[in-house]
Amino acid sequence: MLSMEDAHTFLYFAYGSNLLKERLQLKNPSAALHCVATLKDYKLVFGNHKGLVSERWRGGVATVEHSPGDEVWGVVWRMSQSDLESLDRQENVMLGAYSPMEVSVTTEGLELSCRTYVMNSCVYAPPSPQYLQVIVMGAEQNGLPNDYQEKLRAIETNKYDGPLPVMAELERAREAERQDLHH
Repeated sequence: MLSMEDAHTFLYFAYGSNLLKERLQLKNPSAALHCVATLKDYKLVFGNHKGLVSERWRGGVATVEHSPGDEVWGVVWRMSQSDLESLDRQENVMLGAYSPMEVSVTTEGLELSCRTYVMNSCVYAPPSPQYLQVIVMGAEQNGLPNDYQEKLRAIETNKYDGPLPVMAELERAREAERQDLHH
């Protein structure tokens, strides 16, 4: 198995809202796309740590759980070690919501060792439409397989339609990205 990290960087496998570059780079500016990969024998599920609804997303958030024969598609980001603490904070590691885990993902026949996060004490709950939209946008942005994108689009949401400040923040980041591309 290849470990593509060095003393200054690590590989992070994202499968939820951090599929979207602008979402991840809000707090982790060093994140650079490494590749698209699959996590075998896992499935994507949504829930809340101990049933506490996410204030940020107003619904269930993504996690993965062991499920032989299934697979989760995601993005491997190469990140600076200096962003590790920020990523842990974003994933609420200190609060015990998620735990970091080393996983082996597959890309074009190669296996990569990556950091990912798994929710502790998950109580299943559907995601908000906005949260699911961010995941779908990330899947599109990074060219995850069409059938997997279709599977994501088909996920039932909780139909929350109130405001989410994080969505405005993401829209500003996406707009800034579009402006940069035009200059």
